[in-house]
Amino acid sequence: MLIVSGIFSNFYIKNKLILLYNIFMKRNITILYVDDNNFIREEAVEYLSLIYQNVLEASNGEEALDIYAISKPDIIITDIEMPIINGLQMVKSIRRNDKKTPIIILTAFMNPEYLLEAIELHLVKYMLKPITNHKLDIALALAHESLEEEVTNSIVQLSENSYYDTLNRTLFINKKSIKLTHNETLLLTLLLKNSNTVSRYGEIKNKIWNYEENYRDSLRSLVRSLRHKLGGIVVKNISGIGYRILIKVS
Repeated sequence: MLIVSGIFSNFYIKNKLILLYNIFMKRNITILYVDDNNFIREEAVEYLSLIYQNVLEASNGEEALDIYAISKPDIIITDIEMPIINGLQMVKSIRRNDKKTPIIILTAFMNPEYLLEAIELHLVKYMLKPITNHKLDIALALAHESLEEEVTNSIVQLSENSYYDTLNRTLFINKKSIKLTHNETLLLTLLLKNSNTVSRYGEIKNKIWNYEENYRDSLRSLVRSLRHKLGGIVVKNISGIGYRILIKVS
């Protein structure tokens, strides 16, 4: 239940505010931040107020639902574990009549059940605490893309029982977290980014081996280990070109 110290520091604000200003400040956006930790919520609201014109806050799900009914915020960021009504219960209530408002969930623990609920509730992001500057930037940017209907969420369904959380870079198969190496994570992320086409050898080399020429044996070994961990999910070799992941969701 903790945002890392310094996330809203003057140094961070000075270097990020100009970048974020043109994206967010010109829009009349209302954001609702929900967290029962007063210190975290106050810091978050103070930071978000430098970016957004309208920032609302609530300390639990019940209070947040009252604010939502009146103000209809454009983006919602909420913790899960809260008194009275928790974050997931709040989101379920909202989703009964509102499928589009971008919602970002914060949690201290990677729980497969939470992840599956996040998919069903069409959340933009499922973010693990502590929240880093980089994660927050990505989440806010995707929330705005979602407002433009360019993106839905960060969780990719690979098969009936397999999911990959692209923000937290976590693979779940049959509700179990599968540990990936650094290079396996880089390769899987790239394959999913190019899921509608082929990840070419040169692109893979530049992403993982920093332009080294003698990488093919290492690549073949990496693909074998990733295939093993993915189970029945196919990583297909396209002869002379590269690799492609085949996602099959019924």
